[in-house]
Amino acid sequence: MQAHLRLDPSTWWALTPASGARARWWAGVDGGGTRTRARLMDLEGRVLGEGEAGASALGQGAAQAWRHVLAAVEAAAQGVPGFLLAECALGLGLSGTGRAGPLADFVASCPNVAAAALTSDGLAAVLGAHGGQPGGFLIAGTGSVAEAIDAQGQRHQVGGWGWQLGDDGGGAWLGREALRHAHAALDGRVPTGPLATAVLAACGTARDSLLSWSLAAGQAELASLAPLVFEHAAQDATAAQLLTAAARALDDLASALPPVPLALGGSIAERLQDRLAPATRARLVAPQGDAMDGALWLAKHSTV
Repeated sequence: MQAHLRLDPSTWWALTPASGARARWWAGVDGGGTRTRARLMDLEGRVLGEGEAGASALGQGAAQAWRHVLAAVEAAAQGVPGFLLAECALGLGLSGTGRAGPLADFVASCPNVAAAALTSDGLAAVLGAHGGQPGGFLIAGTGSVAEAIDAQGQRHQVGGWGWQLGDDGGGAWLGREALRHAHAALDGRVPTGPLATAVLAACGTARDSLLSWSLAAGQAELASLAPLVFEHAAQDATAAQLLTAAARALDDLASALPPVPLALGGSIAERLQDRLAPATRARLVAPQGDAMDGALWLAKHSTV
C-alpha cells in the first residue's frame, strides 16, 4: 500500500467554518475564471453526483467565488436525500490563490460547512492526476505551466507567467509567433508560404488591417491562430519549426520539475506529445483522475 502523502503546509489552507458538524459527505470543487465544477461523494467513496456553476476565480471576488462554489455543490447534491451543506466537507482547488488579498477575503468568508480546505487549481490537478501521490502535470492549452508535488509534499511550479511575457509553448505563444511570421512575410523579409497566407487571410492582408488586428489581439485571439500552425506544418517549414520550438519549450518546463511521473493536459500539449524529447516522453503516465478528484483527496486527507 502506498504511504499517505503529507502536503507541505504552505501548499494549502485549512478554513475554519462555523458548523462544527460531523461530515457526512465530501465535495471536490475545481474552479477557475470561467466555470466551477463539483463532484459529491459519500463517506464510503461512492460518487453521488456532479454540478456546475459560474466562475470562482478568487480574483473576481470572494462573494462570487463562494456563491458559485456552493451552487455547484448544491447542483451535485440534487436528489441526494437529506443533504445539508453544514454536514459537507469541501476540498477546493481554485485559481487565484497566489494573490494575498483575494485569498484572505475568501478564507475569511468561509460559510457554514463541516470543514473546508483550499489549494490552487493546478495543485488539485496534480493530486487528481496521481491519486494523491508525488507527480507532476504539464499543461499547455492557451497558456503553459508545469506543477509537481515531490515526495516531501512540497509544491513546485515552473512557467505560468502569463501570455504577455511567458507561457512559452502554449496556444497564445504559438499564435503570436505565427503572427510575427506573417508580419515578416508581408514586409517581404521571408517568403509567403502556406502558414503566412493563412494568418494573413484570418487577420488582414493589408498592412493597416494586419496592424490593427495585431494591436487589438489578446490572449484568446492569438491562441485562435495556433490551429493554423498545426494545419500547415506538413507543407510549411516555418510552421514545423514553430511546433518543434513549442515542444522544446514544454521540455524545458518538464525538465525543471523534480524527476516525478508526469501527466499531460491541454490541447496543445496533447498535440505536441510525439514531438516531445525522449526524456520527457519517458516520464509520461496517464492521469488517474481530474482536478475534482484532487480536490476530493484534499477534502478527505486535510479536513478530517
